[in-house]
Formats: sequence, structure tokens, C-alpha cells
Amino acid sequence: MVLAKLCQFAENEFIGAKCGIMDQFVSMMGREEHALFLDCRSLDYQHIPLNLGAYSILICHSGVKHSLVDSEYNIRRRQCEEGVEILTTRFPQIRALRDVKLEQLENCHSEMNPAVYRCCRHVINENNRVLESIEALRRQDLISFGQLMNASHDSLRDDFEVSCAEIDLLVDLARQVPEVLGARITGGGFGGCTVNLLPARQEERFMEYVRGNYLKQTGIEPEFYISSPANGAEVF
Repeated sequence: MVLAKLCQFAENEFIGAKCGIMDQFVSMMGREEHALFLDCRSLDYQHIPLNLGAYSILICHSGVKHSLVDSEYNIRRRQCEEGVEILTTRFPQIRALRDVKLEQLENCHSEMNPAVYRCCRHVINENNRVLESIEALRRQDLISFGQLMNASHDSLRDDFEVSCAEIDLLVDLARQVPEVLGARITGGGFGGCTVNLLPARQEERFMEYVRGNYLKQTGIEPEFYISSPANGAEVF
């Protein structure tokens, strides 16, 4: 855990990206065949069994590179902080958006810039989706889990506004494949990768369909990676 905190400190203070600790934490504390549920306030965590059965996690790289320092990533952070400042004028017990209920956000809607309101709405709804996703995984309900992935992307695109045309195209192409349960952007946004949940037997067909259509529409050759949860960093 100390190493995860040091890695976050380096990104915050040396690189200049005001990121959280999620990526660094899972890189250190991941467990094979498990998802990791992290409370970013207390740093309490749980390993949630990820029983994929006949399904695969397939990552698509858009070929669009992003810089979290130069992109609007830090702006989104400031917009969330601005929303919290407004909310605390009415609800002083609030420390962060994780403490906010949608009803409280609606009470302050008229006092917020529309972009700030949408950012706050995304974070509140996304936190709720995380909790719902954990329950879906515990039930081994991959259909519901995939639907939550889709809802997450739509919110990241429309409310948080961290997607881009190429990423949205990858997601749209994935959703055109009937067997795909879910598709969403992953990472810091503004490019990078999508993560897709689909039957393992459909991997080649999926990659062929997405590659051909994406290349035709963007001129970019996408990259594909079949992934599975693994243990965190270890000393050999």
C-alpha cells in the first residue's frame, strides 16, 4: 500500500496529473481472477470473485494517445471540487461527492454551472453503479454487469465528457455485435482504450468486425488485447 501511495504522489506532484490512487492500488494489490473494490477514502478494499465462465475481457486500443496533464482531466477534478463547495453551503456535513445523494444535488442544481452539475451527477451515479456491479458479480450476473458497463460509458460520454469520437466509435461498433454484454471507455479518458465483455468464442469475429470498420472510418489500426485479472506487482 505504501508503494501505491508513493506512485500516486509521483503522478500528482511530479507529473502534474491530479489523479486518484485506483490504478496504482490495483497494480500493487490485484488478485488473479478477482476484481478489486477500493474505498478511495479509507483505502479499505475487497477482492470480488470475477467468474467469467465462457466470457472474456477484451481491450481495444483506439490509437488515440492522451496526456492527462494537457487534457481536460484536471479541469474535471476542479469542476467536481467546485460542485462540492456549492453543496457544502447547504449541506455542511458533505466532504466529497461520495457523500452526496442525488436529491441533494438537485437542490443545488440552479446554483451550478451546467457542466459542473453534469460532472457531479456522473460521479454520484457512477459510485452507485460500482456498488450495483459488485452485487451483480456476487450473483454471477454478467448480463446486469454488462448493462452497468454500458451505462457507465454513456455517463462518461454525456455527463463527464471525457470520451472522444474514436472511443465512441469503438463502443458503438462493439455494441453492434449482439453477443457483447458491455463496452465502455477505460482509463483517464480523451482517447486510450475501451474494455469489452464478450463470449470467448466470439473474440476473433469481434476483432475482425471492429478492426475493419474502425480502420475504414478513422484510418487508424486498432490494437486488441485479451485480458484477465492477475496478481499485483511482485518481486521474483
